Amino acid sequence: MQRLKLQLIMLPSLSHSHIIPLLHFKPNSFSFSSSSYSSPSFTISPWSGLQSWRENPLNKDRKWGSHGPQPQPLSQTHDTTPFAHASSLAELGSVVLSTTDPLAKANLSHLAYSTWRQYNLPIGLSQPPSRPARPDKPLLVSPKEIPAPKNSGLPLNAYMLHNLAHVELNAIDLAWDTVVRFSPYSEVLGEGFFADFAHVADDESRHFSWCSQRLAELGFKYGDMPAHNLLWRECEKSSDNVAARLAVIPLVQEARGLDAGPRLVQKLVGFGDNKTSKIVARIADEEVAHVAVGLYWFVSVCQKMDRAPDSTFKDLLKEYNVELKGPFNHSAREEAGIPRDWYDASSRSNQDKKDEDGKKKQLSAVYERLASIIAMESENSSLTKPPE
Repeated sequence: MQRLKLQLIMLPSLSHSHIIPLLHFKPNSFSFSSSSYSSPSFTISPWSGLQSWRENPLNKDRKWGSHGPQPQPLSQTHDTTPFAHASSLAELGSVVLSTTDPLAKANLSHLAYSTWRQYNLPIGLSQPPSRPARPDKPLLVSPKEIPAPKNSGLPLNAYMLHNLAHVELNAIDLAWDTVVRFSPYSEVLGEGFFADFAHVADDESRHFSWCSQRLAELGFKYGDMPAHNLLWRECEKSSDNVAARLAVIPLVQEARGLDAGPRLVQKLVGFGDNKTSKIVARIADEEVAHVAVGLYWFVSVCQKMDRAPDSTFKDLLKEYNVELKGPFNHSAREEAGIPRDWYDASSRSNQDKKDEDGKKKQLSAVYERLASIIAMESENSSLTKPPE
C-alpha cells in the first residue's frame, strides 16, 4: 500500500500549504461521519462520553483515599522550575519526556497539562528525545525474561500492580511523544488533536500515581522487578507516521488494556485485595476514553487522506507487523467505538460470508428477472409472428 507517512522535517517556518503534500491530506475534507464511505464495514458509533471527557474540568484526584480518588495537595506537585524556559505545549511535553524519575514525570505531566490549559499556551514546536528518560530500575528485558509471579519476589497483587504501573508510565510518554513529535503539523491536524493527547497524558499520569501509591502501601515500589520495553518499541515503529501511531498505540496497545482490565480485577478480588482491584477497575474504565480518542483522530486522518479507515487500519497492521491478540472484551471495545470486524477475524469471516450470500441473492434475482424478460419477449414474439 502507499505509505501513510509523515516526513518529520523540523522546520518552524513550514507553512500550511507546504505541510499538506507531506501528509497527503486533502484540506477541508474532515467530517467524522460514516456517510463519507459506502463500505458496509465502515460503521462507527463514537463513544458517547467523548465530548463530556473533553469538557471536564482539570482532574486533580491524584491520590487514592479510603473512599476512592481524592485531590492531592498542590504543594506536592507545584514545582514549576523545570518549565522555566517552556512557552508552548510541545516544549512542556519535551520536558516531561526528558524527566528520569517516574513519579516526578507523572507529577510534571499533570503540571504541564494544567499549565497549558490555564495560560492558553500555543501548541508550538519541539524535538522529542529519541527515547524518553528512564531510571536505572526497573531493568528492561525481553518479554520472555520477565519472571513468573512465583519467581518475582513480589506477592501476586504487587506483581500485577507493578506490571500495570509500567504500562501507565509508558503511556505517559507515548501520549507526550505523540504531542511533541507531530507538533510541526498542528495546522493540519488541528489544536484538538494535541489537546486530546495532552489530556490522555494527564489521565495516564494520574493512573501511575495511584499505582505507585498502592505499591508503597504494600511495601514495594516501581522498579522492584524487571520490565520489558515492548511498548516503546511499538511506539518507535510509528515515529514517522501519524496514521500508524494512532492505529498501533490507541487502537491496539491501549485497546488491549480494555481486554485485560476485567480479568485483572477478578484475579485481585480472588487474591483478596479489594483496594487494588478498585484502582484497576477505575483505570480500565477511564481507558475507554483513550481508545475512543485514538479512533476519532484515526478516522480524521484517514478522511483527510481520502482513505477508508477500516481497510487502512488493517493494511497498517500488516505493514508494521502488529498482531491482534484475544481474548477481546467486545463490550468495552464497542463502547469505545471500534467496529468488531476491524480486529476480530471470525467476525470478518462472518461478514464476508454475509456479503457473499447477499451478492448471490442479488445475482439470483437478476437471473430470475432476465429469465422472465426473455420468456416474455419469446411469448410476445410468437404472438406477433404472422401465421405460416
